[in-house]
Amino acid sequence: MPDVKAVLWDLDGTLVNSEEYHWQSWRDTLAPEGLSITYDQFLSSFGMKNDPIMRMWLGAGYTPERSVRLAETKEADYRRLAEQHGLTALPGAREWVTRLKAEGWRQAIATSAPRANAEVMLAALGMTTIFDAVIVAEDVSHGKPDPEVFLTAAARLGVPPSHAIVVEDAAAGIEGARRAGMKSIGVNPRQSLGADVNVTSLVGLSPGVFEGLIPGP
Repeated sequence: MPDVKAVLWDLDGTLVNSEEYHWQSWRDTLAPEGLSITYDQFLSSFGMKNDPIMRMWLGAGYTPERSVRLAETKEADYRRLAEQHGLTALPGAREWVTRLKAEGWRQAIATSAPRANAEVMLAALGMTTIFDAVIVAEDVSHGKPDPEVFLTAAARLGVPPSHAIVVEDAAAGIEGARRAGMKSIGVNPRQSLGADVNVTSLVGLSPGVFEGLIPGP
């Protein structure tokens, strides 16, 4: 087995419980525009970059300028909520990140979030220095389910795709991992994501699950 092996972590909903802040900020940003979304519509946007989300929700009212304006307003409000109220690591997240680091795994964040959001979240979690790379929306041209974010993260870590494992809470991320040729762990309390391993919480992962997903020599 090659010495290099990596875990590529999604951030929102995988390592950190940020769902409510995202919901509030989208809802409060769209309301003055006369727009409303359902909670199910919000949930279906998980893992996507903001411009495709805006294309879905604005429909005929979409323009690139409007998309950028609303997305920037939403993200600024999200960061305000995160900084004002704090963030909590999801159960098992801190333990697994710490354990894998001690075992010699390279680790990266591979998120569709803007860089400013990722910086705020990692600072709030006290995880700013634990990851070897942080790949964000600005680092890629295509959002999940395109594999670009994962391939970029693996390249940054110097790890071949076959020896990188993606941990995700969204179907778009699991599909991106598949397209990247990477094994995946789906963490979602509502549904199975069709990953190689599916759990409702990181706490439910067995001790040897990561090693078990890496192919032998």
